[in-house]
Amino acid sequence: MSHKKSVPRPRKRVTRRSARRTETVKTPRSDRIRFAIEKDILSGKLMPGTKLDEDTIATRYAASRTPVREALRHLTSQKLVELRPNIGAFVATLSIVQLTEMFETMAFLEAACAALAARRHTANDREQLKAAHKKCGDAAQHNDPNAFNAANATFHECVYAASHNRYLILETLNLRNRLEAYRRQATFHEGLIALTMREHERILQAILAMNEAEAADAMRGHLDTMRHDALSLSQGLPEAV
Repeated sequence: MSHKKSVPRPRKRVTRRSARRTETVKTPRSDRIRFAIEKDILSGKLMPGTKLDEDTIATRYAASRTPVREALRHLTSQKLVELRPNIGAFVATLSIVQLTEMFETMAFLEAACAALAARRHTANDREQLKAAHKKCGDAAQHNDPNAFNAANATFHECVYAASHNRYLILETLNLRNRLEAYRRQATFHEGLIALTMREHERILQAILAMNEAEAADAMRGHLDTMRHDALSLSQGLPEAV
């Protein structure tokens, strides 16, 4: 008795396109809401002390209150939002003492970034730093505080990146985000843009010259200037309760 040899069916070919389709995962709604609120806080659209109403947010993003609560819990863990018992959620505010201590810490972190950048920067880092400094100059020349604020953030991020220390970069960015509303207010202070440009120039030249001590000192002085202005301007912002 003869047996027919079974012929295996050819497997369906998996293309890169079909694999990408299969692996595509949608971002959870709570994350999308969190990213949107975080963006509004960091851009200054939502100022410190602003109440974050769950129903309003849920309506805005066509979501139930569950993902909104999850988003607010995440933002609370990032210290960008405060949950006040029996009252609700608010954009985080800082007391004068907190603001002072955090700016002091920020000065040490950014000084460390500048010192390491002076020691470790690459040819690409040099170009990025010079390009960011030029953008700051262009915004200053046009007296555009919004453009200057964005260019200023880019310049500082280029210094962080040039340190080539991922842990230091992450910690510095986390603290900067908590101070962003106060740093932004200081950027609009009359006369500060011109002063910032002079301080940036000193920082840039020290890094390019690979002078670690000078780079750290210049950055620390720059953050001290920002701290003094932020503290004086914080009188117009709500204080933590």
